[in-house]
Amino acid sequence: MKIRPVNNYKGIIWDWNGTLLNDIQLAVESMNSVLLKRGLPVLTVDRYKSVFTFPVKEYYQLVGIDFGKEQFEIPAQEFIDLYNRLVWDCSLQGNAIEVLTYFKNAGIHQSMLSAMMQETLDQCLEYYRISHFFEHVSGLGDHLANSKLETGWQLLNKLDIEPGELLLVGDTIHDFEVASELGCSCILVSKGHQSHARLMSSGVQVIEDLSQLMN
Repeated sequence: MKIRPVNNYKGIIWDWNGTLLNDIQLAVESMNSVLLKRGLPVLTVDRYKSVFTFPVKEYYQLVGIDFGKEQFEIPAQEFIDLYNRLVWDCSLQGNAIEVLTYFKNAGIHQSMLSAMMQETLDQCLEYYRISHFFEHVSGLGDHLANSKLETGWQLLNKLDIEPGELLLVGDTIHDFEVASELGCSCILVSKGHQSHARLMSSGVQVIEDLSQLMN
């Protein structure tokens, strides 16, 4: 799908983790605690970005967690407990406030579609003082992060904007897959949870910094 200049879209749907929130190091450290508890090799950031995927259950298997020995919900709960304890120590990605302000001033509708639990997501946006930028905020009902597609359809039904007039900005191939299913355009940012090379392999447009969206 051809990407128009971003100012020509009526709305932007933002991903949260990795796209606007710089939480990569926290995600790696939290998973490494889960892995160490099971005697498994820990991850570097580069290794993490090469294996992280949706649904995250597949990612857990790729890093060595054996669901023949335990249910997915057990390590998933351990991870999210560690993550949620320290998510308040992260920072926004560079230029995030500037970019959000730019599109707000341009009169472009901004919403959020995230794999984070709704309650935690709402708290995060308040904590990082950016909740006022978004007219709709859609998170998931649990912490298992299977897919954002169903929530994406629900968000789309709330917007009085045709899918072709929407741009989804994310940091994973799953964001591109969701955008494609919804009929939206997509741009991916390579400072998030998947490597630049992996994002490029999807054929979608990839940028290195949020500020490029203003050009």
